[in-house]
Parts: sequence; C-alpha cells; structure tokens
Amino acid sequence: MNYFVVIPAAGKGKRMRADRNKLLLELEGKPVIIHTLAVFEADPSCEGIVLSIHPDERFEFEQLLLTYNIQKVYAFATGGKERQHSVYSGLKMLPPEIDIVLVHDGARPFITPETIARLTKSASSTGAAIAAVQVKDTIKQVEGDTVSQTVDRSNLWSVQTPQAFQTAVLVSAQQKAEEEQFLGTDESSLVERTGHPVQIVESDYDNIKLTTPEDLYFARAIIAKRNESQV
Repeated sequence: MNYFVVIPAAGKGKRMRADRNKLLLELEGKPVIIHTLAVFEADPSCEGIVLSIHPDERFEFEQLLLTYNIQKVYAFATGGKERQHSVYSGLKMLPPEIDIVLVHDGARPFITPETIARLTKSASSTGAAIAAVQVKDTIKQVEGDTVSQTVDRSNLWSVQTPQAFQTAVLVSAQQKAEEEQFLGTDESSLVERTGHPVQIVESDYDNIKLTTPEDLYFARAIIAKRNESQV
C-alpha cells in the first residue's frame, strides 16, 4: 500500500539539553533525522516525504539530503509553534491524489518496514491506525503525592508513531481542531474526537523516541544489536 509521510522536524528538543535541533545531532556518525529518513527512503511503498521544518534550518536540511542521497523529500513545509500546526502545514503540501498519509516523529529512527506495512494496510481499510506497544510497567493514579489507585494495565497501550490515516480522515480532523481551537496530544486524538475509530497496530519496544540525553544510550544499543544481527 503506497503512502506519503509527513515528518514534523521543527522542534528544538529542549529536554535533550542541546543547543540546536535534536534531529541534527549525530548518532553513530549520522544525524538523527537521516537515520529516520533512510527508513522511508528504502521503503518502495513510500511515494514521498514532506518535512515540516523551521525556515532558518532549510539550507542545513537541504545539504544533509544531498550528502546522504535522500531523494524522496517531496516538499518542505513551514513548521509551526506546536507539533499539530507543523503536521497540518505538512498535510497542505501533499499532492491531491494521495490516499494514505503517515505522520512520524523525526526522532523515532528505529521504525521498521514491517510495522509501516501493517499500519498502511489497516489505515486503508479502517481509515485510521496507530503504532503502539502494551504498557509493561505498573501504572499508579496519583492525587497530590499519594497513590489513589493502581490502574489495570491489561488494556493500556503506549502510543508511538507512525500514525496512519486515510488522508481525508486526517485532514477533516485537523480542520475541525483548527476551527474549534483544540490542541491535541497527537494526530489520533484529533481523529478520535470526530468519532472515527482508531485501530491499534502492535509495534515493538525498539521504536523509541529520542527525547532526553539518556535516550541516546539506548539508541546506540539498538544500533549495535541490529548490526550484530546482520553479521
């Protein structure tokens, strides 16, 4: 199932405690964003990529695409103040004939083609599908600094990206959110509030988001594990 992907890449990543866009930080010799883009560059089902970036960083991104031979970037969109705005800006750059669109965090470089394929298949038939893994830790609900209850984790999932949608479904949800000045936590939350069901597609625990400096340790371990498995 062919698709386009919108990748918001304009954030500063303050929790990474870096003095620049965290996606431009190097991970094992390559910028984080290149690790992420390479997955979609190699996927035959990916027809194109829209990058939502800060205009001041466009030249640097363009140079990286040339250096690492990333050819599927179809357009640059102007990133907004919030992730939701960056995604909507990216959606507006899509070719009109695109049926399936994915939204993926630029800071999740370990998504697999297998998960992408399951997501696009599910979104094609249901309209909306998101990558997620079951929660492993015990979850406590807290009031103040006191536990009020232990939450049953059997039905709890930790949501990741990509999130995949029929394009019309996501665009309609984005338009509704803009009209009502609603700011969601992710694309799925926008679609959910329209009443459209969202399907869970099980992903894997390697699909981490690089948010804090500690996450880079795990990222290097995942790369080492994958390199060993290819020997």
